[in-house]
Amino acid sequence: MKTREEALAYGLSFENTYQEAPFHDPNWQLVRVKGSGKAFLWTYERNGYINLNVKADPEWRDFWRNTYKSVIAGWHQNKEHWNTIILDGTIPDADVRRMIAESYDLVTDSPSKRIYEAVKKIPKGKVATYGQIAELAGDKKMARAVGNALHKNPDPDSIPCYRVVNARGELAGEFAFGGAGAQAKLLEADGIEVVNGKVDLSKYQFVEK
Repeated sequence: MKTREEALAYGLSFENTYQEAPFHDPNWQLVRVKGSGKAFLWTYERNGYINLNVKADPEWRDFWRNTYKSVIAGWHQNKEHWNTIILDGTIPDADVRRMIAESYDLVTDSPSKRIYEAVKKIPKGKVATYGQIAELAGDKKMARAVGNALHKNPDPDSIPCYRVVNARGELAGEFAFGGAGAQAKLLEADGIEVVNGKVDLSKYQFVEK
């Protein structure tokens, strides 16, 4: 990710967001959350690169700064709570997206955040259904939102979305996890048997204690 357009498009892909240029200066383009009006993504050009200001959890703020030279303390913002991402091509797109997603979650009561926390509870060797994850996330009616959130999973290494199946135990679309049969392979590596694209829920469904 190197362009403002890519960053803004990703920011606007989140629920209830809108773009604004509040300073009557086209160099400053923000993405805000409807209702609260809080900005979670600031974009501007500085020193020849597009910069992004994103809110950062104190637990992750220094991790990102220490991992990438192009992530620095928030420019022109509270340096305890904001990081600046310099889009110079040195940061993998997945991590840029993850930092934007984390910023969004921090300024909203995000259903996505609750969904991801619910998915993290599924242990190796078990699966859960979309409806089950929705209920664990606090609203059994948002099964569709679960699917959308899993599609945008910002951290596949720690959020095992491949362990979520539909109410019949069927796997997701062929390319949802990076290629044909990828979800089945991930589940089989967990020790779960997949037969004709389905998992036996009576045997493998996670039951929270």
